[in-house]
Amino acid sequence: MSSIYFLSQQMMFFSIPLLIVALGGLFSERSGVINIALEGIMMFGAFGGIVFIAIMQGSANLNPSLLIILGMLVAALVGMVVSLLHAYASINMKANQVISGTAINLLAPAFAVFFGRLLTTTGTPQIPFSNQFRIPAVPGLNKIPILGGMFFTNAYLSTYLGLLGLVVASLVLYRTKFGLRLRACGEHPAAADSVGINVYRMRYAGVLLSGALAGIGGLVFIIPTSTEFNPNSGVAGYGFLALAVLIFGQWKPARILGAAFFFGILQAVAAASSGLPFLRELTVSSYFYKIMPYAVTLIVLAFTSKKSQAPKAAGVPYDKGGR
Repeated sequence: MSSIYFLSQQMMFFSIPLLIVALGGLFSERSGVINIALEGIMMFGAFGGIVFIAIMQGSANLNPSLLIILGMLVAALVGMVVSLLHAYASINMKANQVISGTAINLLAPAFAVFFGRLLTTTGTPQIPFSNQFRIPAVPGLNKIPILGGMFFTNAYLSTYLGLLGLVVASLVLYRTKFGLRLRACGEHPAAADSVGINVYRMRYAGVLLSGALAGIGGLVFIIPTSTEFNPNSGVAGYGFLALAVLIFGQWKPARILGAAFFFGILQAVAAASSGLPFLRELTVSSYFYKIMPYAVTLIVLAFTSKKSQAPKAAGVPYDKGGR
């Protein structure tokens, strides 16, 4: 039973960042802008958030829960600033959205290495921090049979904030005027424009929300799995996995949650294979488990791509004059 508890906890560490970043991609693509820059924005957000946390840990005695929330806000702000570049290129300049996103993905690691070396006294790009954010047990909830040991022991506040974000994203997309307008701009921007909706403004809003969530996702990925930000390993391709989760989830929040858990359990098995007794007994190389999440991603996309129902105007620049 202890192995199941351990695997469940590990799954949440990997699933929640995927969920948050995929929700970011959802807002952008629902507005009509493909955001392939999620990987790069995650890295920018993680860098900004970890630098802030490291500085505050050295100069202020803040409550760990407050500190991680402030770190997430900084990561969100950094993600929004970077996403503005993608939004301007895609919306105003009508540039190819894939190329714009790829440019940000290429810029992120170089930026983190350069400024990481400037900020550290050792001259190495790694930014260390003290991981004080783990919650040993959530009072009361950790006593729930089975579920208490799985989800309310050795957890992080970011896990519950990520699940709350899923609820909020669902309500915003399907229960608010803003969500209706955002989805209209991703499906029929000309029709939305004809009834007075500012398509450019809505697309900017979608990309900025995407950047904020991707930045938070980058920080949330680093904190439970490491004690330093290392630009050389970055965010391990999680921005691209989040895109796979978005497609596998058919651009719908509930399905995205299921897809995030599916890929999260694969990543958890890969990360914890050496610590699980029933996997150690198998004569399988540990590299197989590390390859598995990405191989499964290719297989899943190969079999689901034909049935994908992306927003009709996603990736198509809107020309207000040409309609």
